[in-house]
Amino acid sequence: MTETNAGANSAPTTTAGKLADLREKLELAQEPGGDKARAKRAKKGILSPRERLELLFDAGTFVEVGALAKMPGAGETGYGDGVVTGHGLVHGRPVAAFSHDQTVMGGTVGEMFGRKVSMLMEWAGKLGCPMVGINDSAGARIQDAVTSLAWYAEMGRRNDLLSGLAPQISVILGKCAGGAVYTPANTDILVAVEDKSYMFVTGPDVIKQTTGEEISAEDLGSAHNQARWGNIHHIAPDEAAAFEWVREYLQYMPSSAHEEPPIINPGLEPEITESDLSLNTFMPDNDNAGYDMRDIIIRLFDDGAFHEVAELFAPNIITGYARVDGRSVGIVANQPNVMAGTIDTDSSEKATRFVRICNAFSIPLIFLVDTPGILPGLAEEQKGTIRRSGKFLYAYVEADVPKITVVLRKAYGGAYAVMGSKQLGADINFAWPTAKIAVMGAESAAAILTRRQTEGLSANDADKVRQDFISFYNAMMATPYLAAERGYIDAVIEPAETRLQLRKALAQLRDKQVLRNPRKHYLMPI
Repeated sequence: MTETNAGANSAPTTTAGKLADLREKLELAQEPGGDKARAKRAKKGILSPRERLELLFDAGTFVEVGALAKMPGAGETGYGDGVVTGHGLVHGRPVAAFSHDQTVMGGTVGEMFGRKVSMLMEWAGKLGCPMVGINDSAGARIQDAVTSLAWYAEMGRRNDLLSGLAPQISVILGKCAGGAVYTPANTDILVAVEDKSYMFVTGPDVIKQTTGEEISAEDLGSAHNQARWGNIHHIAPDEAAAFEWVREYLQYMPSSAHEEPPIINPGLEPEITESDLSLNTFMPDNDNAGYDMRDIIIRLFDDGAFHEVAELFAPNIITGYARVDGRSVGIVANQPNVMAGTIDTDSSEKATRFVRICNAFSIPLIFLVDTPGILPGLAEEQKGTIRRSGKFLYAYVEADVPKITVVLRKAYGGAYAVMGSKQLGADINFAWPTAKIAVMGAESAAAILTRRQTEGLSANDADKVRQDFISFYNAMMATPYLAAERGYIDAVIEPAETRLQLRKALAQLRDKQVLRNPRKHYLMPI
């Protein structure tokens, strides 16, 4: 029992009493909901907010801030106001993080909740360190009315403070609704857990009340659906795997835009290896044969490591991080196994966002090209392909980081231009001898250019004319050599040389600087 002046509710008067009082409050703040909260989490099979933070941070480095914050008049169960905030180290580098406490007011946002998170975001901005949000919240606190909405807006405003300054990552756990998904949507990366993460503007119960529509949480906002729609960038099998993915992601990123990412294991394999040589026989002879671009990626980059981002959204294009000579690079690659690598509206949007994040944090871009073109059609026009695909082109032009392109096979039409062409500002362009750079594929060109020649001919004779044209076109026009002769390709290289050529190219471009007129860009918000 704490020593007091008079009665149990009075303040302690001795040093020992004050120390005991502090310990009691801190113990209460560790689990404001007590046994009831523990039982609730046990029933759901979820971790506490502090246990989740322990999975994120290096062991023993987390420092909590604001553990004793609570609303005036709130009881002991109100400590923390539904969120745990603090900072620690991830692979030895400072990171700030908050974690919702679902057992305190459902993890909803109140005034002290908002103040704690906003102050932490400002702290991260001043220090220049990544910000990780662990979200497991029902959204706005209804009983706090406009105060809850105001603090959601305050937190949203601070997303802008950190945007492009320090990496922002959101981990979506549980059923998150309303503001609990709006703010994460404005961060760089959203990570979810399979069968446990849900995102929606309004949950199924509210929808039923307002529109009469009955829909399950799974159909409305499951992790897999949200990933296919482009809102989630990675789905992990469990929470431990989710936080390990975040820790690895942070290894590819700088702490802030004023620093460089960590350099890890430079100087690996400085000579051509058996893995490199396998690329010389990798490409199928049939131009229409598919293959998995990841099989090439793991041969080109350090340790065969590739940290893919948004793998379920627009899978016809691949985005992610790897390393060249120990340094982080961003990869944008067509995926011939999906839609033959054709560029559509969604893949353009996916690539645009990725390019802009890499540019913000000075991460060089490497484009691997094998695409038959840009997808036409009414559905694409209705999705705004002109506007949204145009931003892909603009993002690439705007990026002032080192930019390298390797044309592996097809680079036809407008897709040649947007996939890192020299004319859009690529610094170094390589091509494999299997590259086909042309306005269109041979079959399409034959259908157009032999139309008059085949009029009145028998089917067999017409087909022979087309096949002769196709052979001529592939041999003389759809090659990398015309582009190389005109300076649009810097070098045609053997596939086995690619890994070492990328290393040399990035070393040459390390000090690249682009001077721009100071102005505000108005075309690019996504």
